[in-house]
Amino acid sequence: MFERFTDRARQVLILAQEEARGLGHNYIGTEHILLGLLREEEGVAARVLASRAVTLEGVRAQVVRIIGEGEEEVTAGQIPFTPRAKNVLEVAFREMIDLQPPAAIGTEHLLLGLVSVRKSVASQILGAFDVDTATIRAEVLRAFGH
Repeated sequence: MFERFTDRARQVLILAQEEARGLGHNYIGTEHILLGLLREEEGVAARVLASRAVTLEGVRAQVVRIIGEGEEEVTAGQIPFTPRAKNVLEVAFREMIDLQPPAAIGTEHLLLGLVSVRKSVASQILGAFDVDTATIRAEVLRAFGH
C-alpha cells in the first residue's frame, strides 16, 4: 500500500513511528501521524498546520497530557497502526482519488484524512488549537487551486 505514497508522505509515517517510540507507545495513532506531519516541515500539511499556529512542541505536550508516556521501551520493528490511524490512511487514499487524477498520496491527503476521522486523539488536539475540519479542508484545497 505504501508504494502509493509520495516520499514526503512515507517520511511522515516513519516520523510518526519515531514519535510513537519516543513516547513509549507501542502503536501508531492519529496523534503520531499529526506529529509526523509537523516534523516533516516541507509538505503542504506542515505549511497548513503552521498557518494555524499548530506547533510540534504544543502537539507533543497535548499527546503527553491526554495519553501520557509509555513506561516500557518500544523495541525495534514495525509498530502497528490503530484502527483510527488505518482509517486516516484509507480516507487519505479516497481524498487523493477525489482531488486529482490518481497519482500518489501526499501529506495534504494525510492531513485531510486526519481531520476527517472524528473522535480521535488528533481531532481532540486540533480542537485545542481551535482548528476545525472545514478550515483545514479549505486551506488544503486553496493550496491546490481548487
